Amino acid sequence: MTAVHEAIVDSVEKLGLNGSAEHTNGAIKDGFEVRTICCVGAGYVGGPTAAVIAFQNPDIKVTVVDRDETRIRRWNSRHPPIYEPGLHDIVRVARDGSRHFTFINESASETEATSAENGETNVASRPANLFFTTDVAKSIGEADIVLVAVNTPTKERGAGAGSATDMTAFEAVTAVVAQYARQGAIIVEKSTVPCRTAQLVADTLSMHRPGVHFEILSNPEFLAAGTAVNDLLYPDRILIGSAPTPSGKKAAEALVNVYAAWVPRERILTTNVWSSELAKLVANSMLAQRISSINSISAVCEQTGADVDEVSRAVGVDPRIGNKFLMAGIGFGGSCFKKDVLNLVYLAETMGLPEVGEYWRQVVKMNDYARDRFTNRVIKCLNNTLVGKKVAILGYAFKKDTSDTREAPALEMIKTLLEERPRQVAVFDPCCNPLVIKEEIKATLGPLAAGNIISVHGNAYDACHGATAVVIATEFDEFRNQPAPKPAPAPVQDVAPKMMGRKPNPKSDPRPFNSSVPSANDLLALHKYLVQRPNETSDDPLDRFKVEPSCSDDCPDCTQERESRKTGDATGMGSAEEYKPKERLDWVRIADAMAKPRWVFDGRGVIDSREMVKLGVRVESVGRQHRF
Repeated sequence: MTAVHEAIVDSVEKLGLNGSAEHTNGAIKDGFEVRTICCVGAGYVGGPTAAVIAFQNPDIKVTVVDRDETRIRRWNSRHPPIYEPGLHDIVRVARDGSRHFTFINESASETEATSAENGETNVASRPANLFFTTDVAKSIGEADIVLVAVNTPTKERGAGAGSATDMTAFEAVTAVVAQYARQGAIIVEKSTVPCRTAQLVADTLSMHRPGVHFEILSNPEFLAAGTAVNDLLYPDRILIGSAPTPSGKKAAEALVNVYAAWVPRERILTTNVWSSELAKLVANSMLAQRISSINSISAVCEQTGADVDEVSRAVGVDPRIGNKFLMAGIGFGGSCFKKDVLNLVYLAETMGLPEVGEYWRQVVKMNDYARDRFTNRVIKCLNNTLVGKKVAILGYAFKKDTSDTREAPALEMIKTLLEERPRQVAVFDPCCNPLVIKEEIKATLGPLAAGNIISVHGNAYDACHGATAVVIATEFDEFRNQPAPKPAPAPVQDVAPKMMGRKPNPKSDPRPFNSSVPSANDLLALHKYLVQRPNETSDDPLDRFKVEPSCSDDCPDCTQERESRKTGDATGMGSAEEYKPKERLDWVRIADAMAKPRWVFDGRGVIDSREMVKLGVRVESVGRQHRF
C-alpha cells in the first residue's frame, strides 16, 4: 500500500466532517448524498462537464468558479466563451431553468393521425441549478464534491521544460481548495495530470489543513473537441479512481451515483487512483500515435505512388487495428495530445526508462514533421517564393466544429508562410470569431504579423478572393467539394437511445419514448430532431427555454457582434443552426475569383481533385495520388 493510501487509512478513524451527510471523522459512510458540486475552472473541460452534470441532475446544485471575470460574464450571458455543438441549449436549461411544456409522444408520421389529447405528455418546469461565479471561497466551502478542472500545460522553462507538466495552476487551486473546502469533502482531479498527482493533492491538503481528512478521486475526461457534448451525454466510459479503502470506495460510489443519472452502470469503471491517472495519458498518447503513424506512411505513399486513403482502408478493415484515426493530414492539434504524450515521455524518463520516453517522443516529432512538410510543399509549388502573392487559410481551429485553437497546426503554418513575405495571408474559420483570431495571431507572432499582412474574414469567399493558393487546414464539412451524403435511415436501436446506450440520430424522430417521464437525453434528442426539420425557424420548438439573461448596454460581445455585422465579418453558429446541415462552399465561385495559377493545398483530405481540375485548379494533398 502506498504512503498516501496508508495516510488515508490511518485518518479514517480520527477525522470528522461537519456537513449535511453522515461521516465519521471525515471518512465517508453509507448514505452519503451529493447535494452540491463545485467545479473550479470554467474552460473547455469544466464548463461543458458541469453543464451536463447539472442538466442531468436537476436536484444537485452545480457551481462553476473561475477568477477570470470575463469568462464568467460570458457564461452568464448569451455569449458563452467556447463553442461546442449543442452546449448552448444545455446551458440554457440548466442555468436559466425551463418552462412547463407538452409534446405529443408519437413519431411524426403517427402524430398527424393522433389527437393531442391522446398522445400528450406533460413535462414539468425545472428551476435553475447551474451557476457561474467568481466567488471561489463560498462555492468551494458549500460543496460536497469539488472538481478541479484547470489548465495543465507543458512546462516552458526550468526542469523538465518541453515535456513535464506545468502544475502551477493546479497546485494553486489545490491550496485554495484545502483552505476553503468543508471537512470530508470529496476532491476530484478532473484536469489531466501526471501519474501520482493524488499524492501532491494529499500532501497539499495535509499541509494546509493538518488533521483534516479529504477523499481524493481521479476522474479524467475523455472529451473530443467538436463532439464534447455528445461525449458527455453518451460516454463510452466514465473512469473513476479512488483509494482502495472502505471510505475511498464509498467516495467513488458517491461520484458514480452522480453519473448514473444518465450513464449505464456498466460503462462506469472504477480503479485505483494511479491507474485512472495513467489511463488518461495512455489513451491520448495511443490515439496520437495512430495519427503520427499514418502520417509517416503518407510520406512513403507520395514517394511510391501509393494512395494513403487506399492504404488506410485496407489496413482499417483488420478488426485488430480498426479504421479510427487513420486519416492522413497535417497532424493533430488541441491542448491534449501533444501535452499528454510529452507528459508520458517525462514520466518514463524520470522513472529510468529512456527507451520508452524516446519511443513516445517520436510521436510528437512525426507530428511536427507532417505539418512542416506540408507547409514547405506549399512554398515549393509556388516556385519557392510568396512575394506578391496572397494565400488563404481555410480553418484556424485545430478540429472541425469547435472554436478551440490551442496547438492548432494553422498557426505554425501561418508563421512559416509569413517568413516568405507574402502580400497577404487571409484566414477564415466557421466557428472562430474573426477578431479573436486576428488578436491571437498578432499576440503570438508579434512583429512577423505586423501591418496589414494578416486579414481575417467572416466568410470564405472574401478570404479566397485574389488568392493564388488556398490551404485547407481544418476538416470542416463545408469546405468539401463533393455533394453532402444523403442521411442514412435511422436504425431500430435509435428509438430508445437511453436504454440502448446509443447516440440518437438527430435526423430521426426519437418518439415514442418508452417511459412516461422522458429523460433529459430523450427531450434533448427530440429538441434536436424538431430544430433540424426543413421548415423549422424557431430555436425553441418545444417552447421550453426561458428568456436568456440580458446584457448590459456596454457589453463588449454585443458591441463586437454589431461591428462584425457592419463589416460583414459575422461568424459563428446559433443554436438553431447547430443541428442543420451547413451549406458547402461554391468552389466554382472561389476558383473564378482566384489569381492564376490556382492552387488548393488540401491538408485534411476533404477535396475531390478530379472536380477541381475541371475548374482549372491544381490540387496537392497529403499522401494522395491525383489522377486527372
